[in-house]
Amino acid sequence: MKKGANKDTELLELSKSIVTNRILINKIKQGLQKYGIIIIFFFVFLIISISTPHFLTKRNIINILRQVSMVGIIGCGMTFVILLAEIDLSVGSMASLVGVIAAFLQVVKGANTFIAITFAIIVTFTFGIVMGLIITKVKVHSFVVTLGVLSIAKAVALIISKGHPISGLERPFRFIGGGMAGPIPIPFILFIMIAILSYLILTFTIFGKYIFAIGGNIETSRLSGIPVDRTKILVFGISGLMAGISGIILAARINSGQSIAGEGLLFEAITAVVIGGTSLFGGVGSIGGTVIGVFLLGIIRNGLNLIGVSPFWQKVFNGALILLVVVLDRMRRRIRVY
Repeated sequence: MKKGANKDTELLELSKSIVTNRILINKIKQGLQKYGIIIIFFFVFLIISISTPHFLTKRNIINILRQVSMVGIIGCGMTFVILLAEIDLSVGSMASLVGVIAAFLQVVKGANTFIAITFAIIVTFTFGIVMGLIITKVKVHSFVVTLGVLSIAKAVALIISKGHPISGLERPFRFIGGGMAGPIPIPFILFIMIAILSYLILTFTIFGKYIFAIGGNIETSRLSGIPVDRTKILVFGISGLMAGISGIILAARINSGQSIAGEGLLFEAITAVVIGGTSLFGGVGSIGGTVIGVFLLGIIRNGLNLIGVSPFWQKVFNGALILLVVVLDRMRRRIRVY
């Protein structure tokens, strides 16, 4: 009897140990999912700080804040889109287009800064709404629709600018991209304001809850009475609006509207959003994660420049990073499933 009791006790202890280990492993996985990006951020920050003495200089930090602002603003809009399990490939071209339109209105037509900027941003917002209407009402996938708009926006920018930069913006316009509020660049202030507003919308509004619900399960959302089409249309409008604001900052920084100025913003924004924990499959993510992802990407890019890595190798790195991000997103999804 004692031997049998001892075996039962041993089996019970073994079962408890297995359960405890599984709970511990699950907690570690959850911790890595939640705080992994923050750990990586500080690790990269430390490595680059040690690698180059120029990284922590005031001038370089201001430069980083300006650089991340444009990607960050587009990233906020892209977070809304990806949370819906959709994609917007047009944002880079629309950022270029809005700069060209605003510069054309001001330099060629003589419009003041407010009118030039407002009209240009309304154009990209309208593009976003139209994309949303085609996606929801005509039932065309967002990849195809936004790819088409990417081409249209690029072509319109080339037609307006005739393939040449439109330079000579007024000082108030240039202030948006190069001005300072004390020690802080104006573009960074705009980015933080938009990030906070986006966070509040996603966290505390019915509209934000709709976005998460639709991204999690679109059919269940429809059956629950959630206005799926209206939500998607508005989200693509927001994405167009964010691309427009980013394009204005970009044009103000380089003092011209250029048809190719926004190239690269698309992939950086998507990479930053997914690095920050937003799933490409929708329904999971946060603005806070996107902000950290934007800073991580900006610091890596800045560090590579300071260290002297060739721009060609940086493109290889960027492509590899995008592939890594997709793989990690897939792994995160499997962990959540199991």
